[in-house]
Amino acid sequence: MVRLAPDGRELDRRVVGTAELAVHVAERQQAEPGARWVWHDTARRYPAMLDAGVRVGRCHDLRLCHAILSTSSSVARAADLRAATQWDAVAAPEGPTGDALFTLADDPAARSGPPEGIDEALAEFARQRAAIAGAADPRRLEILCAAESAGALIAAELRHAGLPWDAAVHEDILIAELGRRPAAGGLPARVAELAAAVRAQLRDPQANLDSPAKLLRSLHRIDIPARTTAKWELRDFDHPVIELLLEYKRLHRLLTANGWAWLAEWVHDGRFRPVYIPAGVVTGRWAASGGGALQIPRQLREAMRADSGWRLVVADVAQLEPRVLAAMARDLALAESARGHDLYAGIVERGAVAERHEAKVAMLGAMYGATTGDSGRLVPRLRRTYPRAMELVDAAARAGENGEQVSTWLGRTSPPASAGWRARQASAAGEGASAADRDRARRAAGDRGRFTRNFVVQGTAAEWALAWLGEVRARLARLDPVPTAEAAPRSGAAFARVPHLAFFLHDELIVHTPARHAEAVAEIVREAAQAAASLLFGDFPIDFPLDLHISRTGAKG
Repeated sequence: MVRLAPDGRELDRRVVGTAELAVHVAERQQAEPGARWVWHDTARRYPAMLDAGVRVGRCHDLRLCHAILSTSSSVARAADLRAATQWDAVAAPEGPTGDALFTLADDPAARSGPPEGIDEALAEFARQRAAIAGAADPRRLEILCAAESAGALIAAELRHAGLPWDAAVHEDILIAELGRRPAAGGLPARVAELAAAVRAQLRDPQANLDSPAKLLRSLHRIDIPARTTAKWELRDFDHPVIELLLEYKRLHRLLTANGWAWLAEWVHDGRFRPVYIPAGVVTGRWAASGGGALQIPRQLREAMRADSGWRLVVADVAQLEPRVLAAMARDLALAESARGHDLYAGIVERGAVAERHEAKVAMLGAMYGATTGDSGRLVPRLRRTYPRAMELVDAAARAGENGEQVSTWLGRTSPPASAGWRARQASAAGEGASAADRDRARRAAGDRGRFTRNFVVQGTAAEWALAWLGEVRARLARLDPVPTAEAAPRSGAAFARVPHLAFFLHDELIVHTPARHAEAVAEIVREAAQAAASLLFGDFPIDFPLDLHISRTGAKG
């Protein structure tokens, strides 16, 4: 254990055994409440402290910050960081265009982790401090590293405390939706009945409904020329099998993703404890490597149940990404459309489009690069009404199409174009290039442009969400613990008597709180949203309104 001065000088060093670490941390924080702990990897260090009832106020996660700083285009001199490859996480697998926007950037099971020695950690911390100090905008990278590190603490705390979950309510929902739990290897009655009805419509009693390729062949045999089995495409066909098939797919998904097997594996002692991965997506969004916390279906939210005498404060942000886009672009017109009400309704009021659903389609098309159908028709109207916002995403798309990298508001930088992508572009530019070569290169460039277009917005939205989470966490820590008689012991010693974060999903959070603190917690959550906006965007006039309620359950109205 090394104690450092604010300028990085080593003040003293002592050996602290693993068994003593939690006690030492508690004592140190009592003496210095604002102390920041620098360590290799929060996911490895922090859970044992939580088990001992010790919460850490602030930390600097060297592994997560290395991933940001070693690849950030804002860092002028990153050679030393890049050379320290022992701190690298396992790279994300490439998607079809060589850019993994929605894949895990770090698989804990696949990496050996950063080196554990004190001197190695000190050297890496010095490299990171130098990188930030020499960056084009040090303050933004400081905020990003602080927010990322706070997120790592929160991820460990969410797993430790768990989300209150009523297994009996969950099972009642499964029975109501699917039918009684089947014998081993069988299907619940309602799912089996739907499968039989679908096969009858397909005129194929052996049709495989769970293999997309085989299902497509069955659909083609009854003259449904679908290209995929996606819900949005199947709905375009007028045939009695479609509604039956979509209902079968919905129920089968519920059974396989959150059925009885999931309940037995992931819910214990009244808590759902998933495994979160901070920055598990290259944009900085979180992922989950166990439990599927980011894909809980709406019908199961009734099973999210606060303990007796406690409440859930549930809050999510309306239209987070378009609001972030307005702030990044400094687009006052779009910010005005968002102020005080539904942003899509504001777009209609400004005359860009005629109806709310058109506003949503157009905005999503602008951020995700849709060029056909309704999006292709409506996006040009947004360009006329909100030129600053549209130019920001259009410029990001052009950069991607040219093989360049883009960065979020705080400085997280997109991955470079893959070798395969560059080879396709080079092949298309060669003298002997065929029409097929050029077509492949154009498609690859378009795919990469859509990737970078969304990277800047989704990544900055993830930064705002981290700032929101961190601010909520810090303010909750100031509330007084309740008496032991009102405790929720299943949340663990560190959280049994205090309000605490219990769930997070991109633009939504849930706090589990003693009922006596519920109103104060709701106000904290509201104030923290605006504090996050001020931290990132200064005095730019953008608001982040919340859909917020206090309830015994996590169900939304």
